[in-house]
Amino acid sequence: MAISTPKILTTILILCLSIIFSYLPTSFSQPTNNTTNLCNGVLISYRYVTGEMIPPILTDPVQQAYRFESTLTVRNNGVEELKNWRVFVGFIHNELLVSVNNAVLADGTSLPANVSRGTVFAGRPGNDLKTAIETAGDVEQMQAVVELVGTQFGVGAPGVPLPDNITLVNDGYSCTTLRTQGNETSICCMPNSNARINITNQENFSPLQSGDLTIMYDVTMTYDSNYWAQVTIANHNPFGRIDNWNLNWEWMEGEFINSMRGAYPKIIDSGDCIFGEQNNFYTGFDFSRVLTCEKSPTIIDLPLSRTNDTNLGRIPFCCRNGTILSPSIDITKSKSSFQMNVYKMPPDLNKTELSPPQNWKINSTVGPEYQCTQPIRVAPSLFPEPTGLPSQVSAVATWQVVCNITRTELKKPTCCVTFSSFFNDSVIPCNTCACGCDNANNICSANEQPLLLPSEALLVPFENRTKMAREWAVMKRHEIPNPLPCSDNCGVSINWHLLSDFEKGWTARITLFNWGETDIVDWFTAVELDSAMPGFEEVYSIDGKILPGGNNNTLFLQGKPGLTYLVAERNGSNPRKDPRVPGTQQSVISFTKKKTPGINVAHGDGFPTKVYFNGEECSVPMVLPSDGYIVAAATVFRTMFSLLLILILIY
Repeated sequence: MAISTPKILTTILILCLSIIFSYLPTSFSQPTNNTTNLCNGVLISYRYVTGEMIPPILTDPVQQAYRFESTLTVRNNGVEELKNWRVFVGFIHNELLVSVNNAVLADGTSLPANVSRGTVFAGRPGNDLKTAIETAGDVEQMQAVVELVGTQFGVGAPGVPLPDNITLVNDGYSCTTLRTQGNETSICCMPNSNARINITNQENFSPLQSGDLTIMYDVTMTYDSNYWAQVTIANHNPFGRIDNWNLNWEWMEGEFINSMRGAYPKIIDSGDCIFGEQNNFYTGFDFSRVLTCEKSPTIIDLPLSRTNDTNLGRIPFCCRNGTILSPSIDITKSKSSFQMNVYKMPPDLNKTELSPPQNWKINSTVGPEYQCTQPIRVAPSLFPEPTGLPSQVSAVATWQVVCNITRTELKKPTCCVTFSSFFNDSVIPCNTCACGCDNANNICSANEQPLLLPSEALLVPFENRTKMAREWAVMKRHEIPNPLPCSDNCGVSINWHLLSDFEKGWTARITLFNWGETDIVDWFTAVELDSAMPGFEEVYSIDGKILPGGNNNTLFLQGKPGLTYLVAERNGSNPRKDPRVPGTQQSVISFTKKKTPGINVAHGDGFPTKVYFNGEECSVPMVLPSDGYIVAAATVFRTMFSLLLILILIY
């Protein structure tokens, strides 16, 4: 039987292909990107994946919202392991991040988050990237791929919304310029010896960072299923103060707190464990004794009475009812500490699998607001040997969280300042609505300037000042607006009175008024005098000192021993007819002009530019007391003196 020519050709072709494929490898790797091969440092790339228009549908294309999906890839092609990677992405299309996978926002912001001005991403759960050398090229250990989902504005198909900047934030690296191709932009960051100034000698850890407040998370003992951690909150701001602190974080791996010393959960609840995976794994565990299984627990300080409690206290720097003072007041009371026993969940069941909680927040009833970073692995902390031996005990592992004071337009101060002087009989009161406005019924004006006051009105609550302010305005021929300006609504007001101004020196008097319903314990105030502080001499009735370092234009004031309470507002001597009386403290402050030649006390140098009370910046008047009548009086005096001299010469 004859074989057809097509079949012969087919057989020959199959035989040839078999021979060719026998020499090829049995597995294939994905083609590598040229940029990946060229970068021998840390390669960072941002790729726009997809996007679509979302409601509402607008006629203005600039305001139109679009969903976007992107990936951020951080790959370590270098010879050194990249610890605690952090990458800045400079978003420019008013992006709102809704979902982030395999990373967190380094500043601790919760999602959804407005990142229109850019943001820093930090690795989570794995924040260390190994090298190809130590992993035999295992890409899974060398790189992190962060999946992003969010909303951006103004760039629809076929446009590609890419950031205008991406860079590695870690110390010790310098990055090239961005390379953009199609829907992807990338950058290569190389180790830079000139940028290693801030790197500690211990290469495996990030250097300690500074901030207004720091939180150290120290693992002191570790077991397979649980560990003991010590948390230390330290205040570093010379004006900062925290009262009744509330500390909050988020567990990422299903951890729960079994017991604590030095602090306690605000809500004690083991329900999430009993009805969750924890109960399925820890069979037979007595969850009735567990303190909290909340994913995001709130921790509070213990009262002073628990300091020596054998079960709950006896922890250094614990049990102060949530008060953390400025280091300028008392360095021994500028930190707070507690310990807790944390249980872990699979797959982290060995001694070395340790992960700190994320998304830390701290707030208090008194003091500013803080924004906290994510934890950064640092060198283990050292503690004194508990038996008193001249040795130190190292923590197993340590992470640092840095929190800085944030000042927003929405956050109003709780204190304000009034100005007065010996050369003007009117007091410039606190600004209208200085500490917020509650004018719901439009019975007062939030935009009118406050009415000048007679000095005696400073001791009268605002609601009782109306008659005095009106009468004073009529007497001084000042316009009375209708409606009248609203109150300042401040719980504390501070009067700065220029008491005297003479050839060799000058004096001022400061008076603090507490209009609140509770005593203020361990109060302090700080006064910035830009030109006058070199001439500071003495504070007489309260303690005062110039802050050292970069704050040497600031006078720090606090109550003397036994006078550290600024008492609350109380009834007058005759409650039926007398208004309530604020708690007050007062002192005269003296200055010399010898060290401040050319100082002009009356025209501004004798008045503070900023005033802080218990760590919060107070509202300061926009104008100063006028010395116009002094100028007029001096002119009249010079004229009279000239006439008298002429008369003497004539006669």
